[in-house]
Amino acid sequence: MQISPWRFRIVVGGLLLLAFLLAWRALTLQVLDVDRGYQFLQGQGNARTNRTEVIPAHRGIISDRNGEPLAVSTPVASIWANPQELQSAKSDWARLATALDMPASELSRRVGRYSNSQFMYLRRHVAPAAAQALMQMKIPGVYLQREYRRFYPAGEVTAHLLGFTDVDDRGQEGLELTYDEWLNGTPGRKRVLKDLYGNIIREIDAGEAASPGKDVQLSIDLRLQYLAYRELKAAINRTGAKAGSVVIIDSETGEVLALVNQPSFNPNNRNQLSLDALRNRAVIDMFEPGSTVKPMTMVAALESGKYQPDTTINTHPGYIKVGSKVLEDHRNYGVLTVAEVLKKSSQVGTTKIALSLDEHDVWGVFDRFGLGHSTNSGFPGESSGMLPNRPNWRAIERATFAFGYGITVTNLQLAQAYSVFANRGVFQQVSLLKRTEKPAQQQVISAKIARQVVDMLEDVTELGGTATRAQVDAYRIAGKTGTSHKAIAGGYAEDRYFAIFAGVAPASNPRIVAVVTIDEPKGDYFGGLVAAPVFSKVVSDALRLLNIAPDNIEATESKAKPKGDAAA
Repeated sequence: MQISPWRFRIVVGGLLLLAFLLAWRALTLQVLDVDRGYQFLQGQGNARTNRTEVIPAHRGIISDRNGEPLAVSTPVASIWANPQELQSAKSDWARLATALDMPASELSRRVGRYSNSQFMYLRRHVAPAAAQALMQMKIPGVYLQREYRRFYPAGEVTAHLLGFTDVDDRGQEGLELTYDEWLNGTPGRKRVLKDLYGNIIREIDAGEAASPGKDVQLSIDLRLQYLAYRELKAAINRTGAKAGSVVIIDSETGEVLALVNQPSFNPNNRNQLSLDALRNRAVIDMFEPGSTVKPMTMVAALESGKYQPDTTINTHPGYIKVGSKVLEDHRNYGVLTVAEVLKKSSQVGTTKIALSLDEHDVWGVFDRFGLGHSTNSGFPGESSGMLPNRPNWRAIERATFAFGYGITVTNLQLAQAYSVFANRGVFQQVSLLKRTEKPAQQQVISAKIARQVVDMLEDVTELGGTATRAQVDAYRIAGKTGTSHKAIAGGYAEDRYFAIFAGVAPASNPRIVAVVTIDEPKGDYFGGLVAAPVFSKVVSDALRLLNIAPDNIEATESKAKPKGDAAA
């Protein structure tokens, strides 16, 4: 059957018109911006597939003085979801809950709680491999976010010093908090094309690169930190004490080489963290230093010109009455020199010296040694201690002040004060950061008096002194014991003590200052019996690790000789 020409023309014209309309529509949709054309569609497409991806920035590394890492950030992943999208995939909830190690009821409850939101975390800080396996399940509305988590290689050994970060990698405690702005990096951004499941198909542009945080190098020597922590923990277990602290300082630079506390905690696992274990006692806790400040009272005595190390003091009959209070020695020592007053830790001798001096002169020495002032270590919450200054002092206040009651210090403060003796009368502030240049120094007492006091402190550790257990083989040790009653409401506890030992080594040319405090030891509680042995072990290791030459080899060799050789 033959088709009429006009019908053929109509069909062909219709087809051509349809082709033209299709071409025009394609042109308006993809090229011309007519009637919400290509720009609108492209915008809608980009809104569904183009994303700005945040590039996480890792936090700066905290290291010890030798470059050993103490705090590092490791890459992890966090799983998040869009609850509104997840609602449409209820059939996948059971296997999603299994993959998250979460009860299905808990997942359902959380999705319901955030049903009006477009964002909720399912699990923070998942290992990258586990997160990738979960994402391969391709559950609608479930996405992955790259993050970093803080890790502390030394664990509880450096916990109090470093502190820790929160789940968002921001500093919460310790030096992590102090230097948070310095350590914290700046995240970057890039534009990417993603598919339905949140997988990146391609990168559209590099955007802005992440800027990592700056590193912090501490003054701490991790080797000494481990050694001090080990000895302190052993001592706490041995004595049944409530707590304890050890601080070691390099007297030449003022750098803190070790700072440890007990009890401690594991910053990598804080599920059962107690507030008592969290406190950095060496910097925050204050205590009455007791007899450890007697050397400073002796400085005031020597500066007055009334006394020399060999000046005699009559301590008979072994006690002295000041006002209504009777102060006693352990026994009647009779006539003692000033050096022997310190060696025997005579309360009677110290009281007689203190009452013969202007009380403001004694206070002035304590003030020059940094007591009552913050060490400016930068540690958050650091205590300044208390150094009272009264216009009028009662006699008993003058006496007790001279042997360490009525004032409070921290372990770090006391170590800083003893560095004046080690550093020939020069005061310099301590530092928790490694120093690259010499700090500001101030001559607060004469080098001669500093040397005289060190010599007297060396007698304390020798036979007849109160700190023979602080001795270290092949080295001369100088230091002072302290045993103070703990203050309670209305006075002092009769059966709760603070045992202290503060000293320098080697005595001939001091390089190390160390202070050991033991809080409420059971049984033996004197500083010479409880704290001095810890000092001996810690300082012995420190001297050898720092390669400091022995200064008392002859005494060590004489101790090693058989008894028969002595007669020869």
